Amino acid sequence: MHKRHFLAVLASAAATAFAPAAMAQGDYPSKPIKLIVPFPAGGTSDVMGRLMAEELGKALKQAVVVENIGGAGGVIGMDRAAKAAPDGNTLVLSGVGTNAVNHGLNPRLGYDSNKDFHHITQIQYGPNVLAVHPDAPFRSFKELVAYAKANPGKLNYGYTPAASGHMAMEQLKQSAALFMVGIPYRGAAPMMTDLLGNQVPMAFINQDTALAYVKSGRLRALAVTSPQRNPLYPDVPTIAESGVPGFAAISWTGLSAPKGTPKPILDKLEAAAVAGLQSPAVRQKLESQGFVVTPQGSAAYSAFVAKEIDRWTQVIKTAGIKPE
Repeated sequence: MHKRHFLAVLASAAATAFAPAAMAQGDYPSKPIKLIVPFPAGGTSDVMGRLMAEELGKALKQAVVVENIGGAGGVIGMDRAAKAAPDGNTLVLSGVGTNAVNHGLNPRLGYDSNKDFHHITQIQYGPNVLAVHPDAPFRSFKELVAYAKANPGKLNYGYTPAASGHMAMEQLKQSAALFMVGIPYRGAAPMMTDLLGNQVPMAFINQDTALAYVKSGRLRALAVTSPQRNPLYPDVPTIAESGVPGFAAISWTGLSAPKGTPKPILDKLEAAAVAGLQSPAVRQKLESQGFVVTPQGSAAYSAFVAKEIDRWTQVIKTAGIKPE
């Protein structure tokens, strides 16, 4: 075969082979999109996932269906998402526990947040609140620190392993040189029951969960973990301003897709997600619950995730925490 004719045949074959893929990307989305939330229905992650699904559905003019795949601290759902076809039809809600803390806890994790996902955009972040029972023998963060230092090993706190509140407490113990004893709980609900009943005197809990109890006086908020005060807790100081300079530990969520998802599809998803998060109605809904909306886009979110992995891995290593 003449060389020129042979090259022409190759070019025609390549164009034929790539035409369906190009057409699929141009028509995307042509069918409903699945958004995996790696936790059971009803929690903060589920609320964020359903909000994001609604906004993506409006922008993309296609149904976005939430699938809750809980278990193993989010590992099962994240692993399922990492192994999904990279065609834009499967997305996943990423977060501090699943995409940062788990890497420090389990070096043999079945997925790698840096290598197995494209991170599309951060959705929000919010602080944890250091909440204590009203009968606790301290009424401020500084009094708590003084009590803990005067009574090493005698002060208990509740935590859910690998959750943002757990990591905030470990960072606090390291930063303020406190010796306190943690009581692990299998979930937030039994921990809250014991905290409200004064079986455990304190815990870090999400600001949206804590708000009603603080307003009713059933819990007292001593500090928040964000760099700045939270508008829902204007009179509650940050830990940084209360004597631990530079302290910050936030809970966050974002949107990610399996590695290999074509860039045109990723660009379309990023534009749709960012536009939805910039909607005044969405911002008002999230901010009214104490969340800070952060539609920062792919590059910034990817760098943020990598930084969080490094940070929490170091905290976990220093504390000597093992999987529970």
